[in-house]
Amino acid sequence: MKGKVVLFLLLAAVAASAALLLLRGGEEDTPVARITRDGVLLEEIDLNKVDQPYTLTFEDESGSNTISVEKGRIRVSAADCPDRVCVNQGWIADGTVPIVCLPHRLMVEIKGGGGDLDGGAG
Repeated sequence: MKGKVVLFLLLAAVAASAALLLLRGGEEDTPVARITRDGVLLEEIDLNKVDQPYTLTFEDESGSNTISVEKGRIRVSAADCPDRVCVNQGWIADGTVPIVCLPHRLMVEIKGGGGDLDGGAG
């Protein structure tokens, strides 16, 4: 009896894993850059669809940030904040670490593309 329960639980775990892989297999994991200020979406860019490099400038009463976009990567290339940590961070190409400009309340993060971390990563 005990062996049947263990076998049933093992088969249930295998079936659940297979279902999860099949359901997730249809999704395309493309890197999408999301630029937000105070949590409000300003721009969303599919980094795989960028043909030519370009820049965007975001300004408000707190200051200005210039974002450079190339195929597969993005960065803050200029900012008039005092510390310029966001500029010094350089290019990002996955969701591992976002770019944050605290003085201007601007964040650049990448969703998808295989670099997103979950709660079990470490």
